[in-house]
Amino acid sequence: MKGPLHSNCSEMDISNLIPDNSGPLLFTPKSKDFDPFRWLAENMLTLDECILKYGGVLLRNFNISSVSEFNRFVHKVSPNLLEYVNRSTPRTRLGGKIYTSTEYPPEKQISMHNECSYSNSWPSKIFFYSSIVASSGGQTPIADSRAVYKKIDQKIREKFEEHGVMYIRNYSKGTDLRWEDVFQTDKKNEVEEYCKKEGIEYQWKDGFPELTTKQVCKATLTHPISKELVWFNQAHLYHVSSLDEISKNSLINEFGINNIPRNAFYGNGETIEGEVLEHIRDVYSQEKITFDWEHGDILILDNLLMAHGREPYQGERKVAVAMS
Repeated sequence: MKGPLHSNCSEMDISNLIPDNSGPLLFTPKSKDFDPFRWLAENMLTLDECILKYGGVLLRNFNISSVSEFNRFVHKVSPNLLEYVNRSTPRTRLGGKIYTSTEYPPEKQISMHNECSYSNSWPSKIFFYSSIVASSGGQTPIADSRAVYKKIDQKIREKFEEHGVMYIRNYSKGTDLRWEDVFQTDKKNEVEEYCKKEGIEYQWKDGFPELTTKQVCKATLTHPISKELVWFNQAHLYHVSSLDEISKNSLINEFGINNIPRNAFYGNGETIEGEVLEHIRDVYSQEKITFDWEHGDILILDNLLMAHGREPYQGERKVAVAMS
């Protein structure tokens, strides 16, 4: 661990989550009688400093034993939790503004990404709570978005910075998410109001698809506090090449390339080259670090500084998520 902590953490063991890595820290109380809420009240500044410097923290053995206690804890860290609107993945609300992690089949891997980086609105922090640990797999890998930015080939990065990323979504019943679930309303006028507010082009259609949306977003950002540059987009996830060959060919054959549920382009509408997308995925693979969940773990990430994903798993796995 590099650099001093600016608060008294005498009751806490603090180390690097991954040895010899400058990423997130691991906080472990020295006492079994540890009171997480008292500690948080006294050390909120320390926690914020560590999240900003290291990208995140993993809180282990913090005596948070339920989703309701997790809800109480994250409200102490960030009182203004966010609703999950303009959804990209299926989730279930567990209560308040606490959700399940992405409900994809356990055999599927979820690629590295920053939450809501396909949008012009995103959370600054994301919280994960491990309530049931998978019998194997199921890790939440993370990657430093600052390091990813630096490793992306300069010419590739400059083109993305010039044009941004265009995200296109086609909504139809029975494929991907319904627009009612994405926008959390069944009223078309409310969808239109949201789209206008967020700079999303929309077009209602008779037949298939019911709704098409198009939005151009930045591909990189400057962190508002640290002023560091970060890679912040989901071009590699939204692009049709992210699908396995069987799924990709099935969707194209059934709907046509222009009507598949989602796709990504350069912001000027040009096709993103396959080798560019593979380069981006390769950089994420190089920067990916992985740890094993333990019951009751809380992972807090700065959503601009750290990307996350999910490894395939076996057995039951439950991870709750909150955003602020």
